[in-house]
Amino acid sequence: MNLAPFRHVLVLPGVRPLMLLMLFARIPPTAAGVTVTLHVVTTLDKGYAAAGTVGFATMVGIGLGSPLMGRLIDSKGLRITLTLSLLEGVFWVTAPLMDYYVLLVLAFANGLVAVPMMSIGRQALTALVPEPQRRPAFSLDSISVELSFMVGPAAGVLIATKFSSGTALIAIGVAIMAACALLFVVNPVLVHEDEVVDGPQPRVKEWLRGPMIAALIIPFGATMALSGMEIASIASLEHAGKQGWLGLIFVVMCAASALGGLVYGSLRRVPSGVVLLACMALLEIPVGIGDGNVWLLALALIPMNFACAPTIAASTEQISKLAPASARGLALGLQGSAFTFGVAAGQPLAGIAVDHSGPPLGFVVAGVAGLVIAGIGWVLGRQRQAVSATS
Repeated sequence: MNLAPFRHVLVLPGVRPLMLLMLFARIPPTAAGVTVTLHVVTTLDKGYAAAGTVGFATMVGIGLGSPLMGRLIDSKGLRITLTLSLLEGVFWVTAPLMDYYVLLVLAFANGLVAVPMMSIGRQALTALVPEPQRRPAFSLDSISVELSFMVGPAAGVLIATKFSSGTALIAIGVAIMAACALLFVVNPVLVHEDEVVDGPQPRVKEWLRGPMIAALIIPFGATMALSGMEIASIASLEHAGKQGWLGLIFVVMCAASALGGLVYGSLRRVPSGVVLLACMALLEIPVGIGDGNVWLLALALIPMNFACAPTIAASTEQISKLAPASARGLALGLQGSAFTFGVAAGQPLAGIAVDHSGPPLGFVVAGVAGLVIAGIGWVLGRQRQAVSATS
């Protein structure tokens, strides 16, 4: 594996400190989902359906708010957007005092104004890294996201079980405000020095078409397949009474994805994002062969997850090329919405399949759905190319 492209990226001014800062900033949001679930189930003494409803309300809020926050970054700048972290911090710090229905409503409202840490990191990285070096840069960013998902949920569970779920919620709020304060001080550049943002702003319909829509469909399909995979994996081990091994399974998933990101970022020529999504979805279909067997399931999950980080990196690379510099915050905000709504679609889709015929069908249904989304993305990309060729 050629690691030289990664070294060349990491020596660029500002890249290494930015990646370390964004790794820290992304950990608290990744801890939120499991911590809220534990709080609703254990402290508020509600069921998992009630916890899932809060999670769904949060995802809808984030999905709707992410483009709005991205547009705010484009028009008013990062620091103005970061001031909203005060509202987000107040929500988390006071969440332990709320009853269930207040928590449900305010979780949705908080999602609307949540600071888009994932998008901010990608936008700042785009500004620091010249276009020829963005593939390894976005691969490193995808690996960083995997690390945050390995640390965040585990930290949330640890604090909630060692102390209380309320303490964990307060810790999330304090950590988010601390991360936003650091970002406010650093105030990373969000537009590359070679890009022009002056003059009339392009209308959304001028760039939100063809390949851009395909690039946004990729993360939707990827997270739909991934969330379906997670639900089916959890069900597989729970049905076998081996849920204690879930931590190992998730570590294997993240490690395989990170390794895939390293390989992808080291290559000069790579498949398109749509092709990578199709491969990921296709490799999910046979994962059910490991149903109930911890080690066989872990092995079966490796090929699919190996394609995960490359698929996400390919989507970000395509968006960074196609979006105007003055609207990149909005474009990456739409990518954030695609991630969120993909999770919201994949979980119930796989859940219904699991309830109907068991975990193996959950993997199959999520994989087939991912293939369908990849096909739609391919068609959209072809339509734009045909228009360009005849214009």
